[in-house]
Formats: sequence, C-alpha cells, structure tokens
Amino acid sequence: MNVTLIEHTPNPELTVALAARLCYSPSAIGELRNKLEATDIEKFLNKIMALGHYSVLEHVSFTFGMEGISRVTSHQLVRHRIASFSQQSQRYVSHKDEFTSIMPDSIAENADARQIFAFMSETVHKAYTQLVDMGIPPEDARYILPNATETKIIMTMNARELLHFFALRCCQRAQWEIREMSIEMLRLVKKVAPVVFREAGPGCVGGSCPEGEFCCGQTAEVREFFATLE
Repeated sequence: MNVTLIEHTPNPELTVALAARLCYSPSAIGELRNKLEATDIEKFLNKIMALGHYSVLEHVSFTFGMEGISRVTSHQLVRHRIASFSQQSQRYVSHKDEFTSIMPDSIAENADARQIFAFMSETVHKAYTQLVDMGIPPEDARYILPNATETKIIMTMNARELLHFFALRCCQRAQWEIREMSIEMLRLVKKVAPVVFREAGPGCVGGSCPEGEFCCGQTAEVREFFATLE
C-alpha cells in the first residue's frame, strides 16, 4: 500500500482561522488576514475546535493518492459521500498482462490458505485473459475479477469530513485494510495541519467509545497510539 498527500489547501490552518474570525468580526477580509498572521493562530484554532465550530473546516481540502489497495477497500471508501473520487477503470485498463491481488495477512500466514488464494487468483487471471483473447471486451471480462483485485484511487476530502472519516475508519473495529490506509492518511495531514487534526482518530480518542457493547476493550492503548502518532 502506498498513500500520498498529493495536494492540499495552502496554509490550511490560516484559512480555517480566517474563516472563523470573519464570523465574529466587522473587519474587511484583508485586514483580518493581516491581524491573524501577526497573532497566535494555534491559540485561536484551539478555541474554535473546542467550541465545535467545525463548519469552517470545510474551507480546506486534502487530495490523497492511494495505490496497492484492493477493491474491498475502494468499495468502502466511496461510501463516504462528501468527497471526490477518481478510480482506475477496469473498463479501460485491461488486466490481461498484469493482475495483482491484495492478500490479507490472515491468509498469507496460513500455508494452506495462501495456496488456495494463489490458485484462485491464477485461475481467475487465466480465465480473464482467455475471455479477452476471445474478443470479449475488458468491460465485460472484468465481471469475473475478485474483490482482491488491486486498484488505484485519488480522493479529495475537506477537513471536517476527514475528522468524521478518521473517527470511523481508524477504529479497531474497522476492516484492517481501510484502517491501515486511514492511519497513514492521518499521519500525512497532521504534518500540515497539526492543530486541526491534533485529536483526530477513532471516536474513543476524544470521548467514550461509541461502539457500545462492540467496544474493542483497548481504549487506553488506542488513545496512547493516536496521541503519539507522527
């Protein structure tokens, strides 16, 4: 898996602070910007975040590139509706010459399971190739491709939705692959907007576990992990 932060709003925390300050000030935007640049933006943002004034976070966005993930994960990812997605097409990109599968560790660590997985991947790949060789369009041959098929996707999401995304997908109960991806995304955004994402992570980081009876029972360990995440 390779997760990269391709682009983001320049000076994201200044942008958030400017939007928040505008809500409470009669001053012109240019004047506000000059005042903010000369003050303690971190202190002001801490206050805004504590008040839950999250609408101003929607003014900044982050664009990620994800490679080496499975269709299992991309199907989960696109359920987050407040985002923009561009995914590698199985209609226009043929898998005839290369068919990469994402193998879960639980399978890779079991010799018999690994053999079954490899056999099925090879069998599907041969079948796909045969269909394409028969003149079947790749857009139709792809119907036999499994969820394990490797894909690539670019996603843009605003900071407010990212906080929601991290609350769900960084959780111990999230599926392992999207959890791994979301933790890496969080590492990346904390470098460019450390105040905004200081307390980002699963729901239990900022309060009690929202999973109720399904709680993982590792709240203390989870909080410590995300408090020290860099």
